[in-house]
Amino acid sequence: MKALVLSFLLAAALFAQAPANSWRIDPLHSQASFTVRHMMISTVRGTFGGVKGAIIYDAKNPAASSVEATIDCSTLNTGEPKRDSDLKGEEFFDVKKYPVMKFKSKSVQVVSRGNLKVIGDLTINAISKQVVLTLDGPTDEVKDTQNRIKVGVTATTQISRKEYGILYNPVMETGGVAVSDEVKITLDIELIKN
Repeated sequence: MKALVLSFLLAAALFAQAPANSWRIDPLHSQASFTVRHMMISTVRGTFGGVKGAIIYDAKNPAASSVEATIDCSTLNTGEPKRDSDLKGEEFFDVKKYPVMKFKSKSVQVVSRGNLKVIGDLTINAISKQVVLTLDGPTDEVKDTQNRIKVGVTATTQISRKEYGILYNPVMETGGVAVSDEVKITLDIELIKN
């Protein structure tokens, strides 16, 4: 009985310490997607699920916000199993060695109402580089069917895959490369208020 009471008190204390502006990513309604040029003639699109994280966000003071998030690299899906297997291998994401990519914000800038820039470190394959996420949102708060308060946000950025050690670069007979270095990233995120 004492253990049960102690557990309850500990949980209550932790809950009480959570800031009123604390949010978490809803992994069931969030995803990361990317596009990359193939042979400079077509675009390959892919997604990652398994997006998780904690956000501090106050609509009255968005510049004081912060983000820590992870993406499960094993959820990579381009719609082609053979390509997905290659992308999860050592020449690309090396999922066995580096199962998650991470993002941790350093600062948030207010561009205009409903538009923010989040500057932070993106870590892929144990290599961290600073990126700027351009945000559309967060939206106004809504209540879902379970009475939870939610907001949505879309973030975009572009990275160089080579800067993260993804160096696969066969040269074609026409002189171009099979996969472009630039990768466009879009994050569609739904947040649940804690």
